[in-house]
Amino acid sequence: MILNHLWGLYAHPHTEWHTIDEAHDSFRNSLTHILIVALIPSVCAYYSAVHIGWSIGVGDPITLTSDSAFMLSVAMYVALVIGVFALAYLAHWMGHTFGSDPSYTTTLELAAYTSTPLFMVGLSAFYPHLWFVMMIGLIGLSYSVYLLYVGVPILMHIPKEQGFIYASSVVTVGLVLLVCVLATTAVLWGSGFGPVFT
Repeated sequence: MILNHLWGLYAHPHTEWHTIDEAHDSFRNSLTHILIVALIPSVCAYYSAVHIGWSIGVGDPITLTSDSAFMLSVAMYVALVIGVFALAYLAHWMGHTFGSDPSYTTTLELAAYTSTPLFMVGLSAFYPHLWFVMMIGLIGLSYSVYLLYVGVPILMHIPKEQGFIYASSVVTVGLVLLVCVLATTAVLWGSGFGPVFT
């Protein structure tokens, strides 16, 4: 069932990871979960950029044209989905190093469920003040990392000590992916694909 573990990961993550491990989702269910949850930040960012306006602390709120915001939202959605798949691939690739032999579907589950709190941060865009979104973003990022550290030993069937190192490696890879996305964004904005303000 789509999004069926969402509440459990917030209320009792240890128990929920064991439930996920006992009854693995199919690739299709994990894909559907990612495609739905990745819509949250994209749609919320579009709405706030066009209809509310972003406040960066000084001056009037900044708004974008609907075409520009739509293009950026689609690009954000595609980057988020590709990022989750890339993270799952790299976690799968690293599995053998840590004495685990996960399937790609298992690492996709891990990437999908650990990225969900970060995607839920998109709801904060309905109050588009930079300080607020950053604060909620740090909370979402922290909880995503926590879920990763809890989930890796359970899903990968490895000791907690190895799970800690494995999860730390996945966090490092995630940060590298984030830097790649930011660098690509900077290059595209410099090439004329930047936002169009109203």
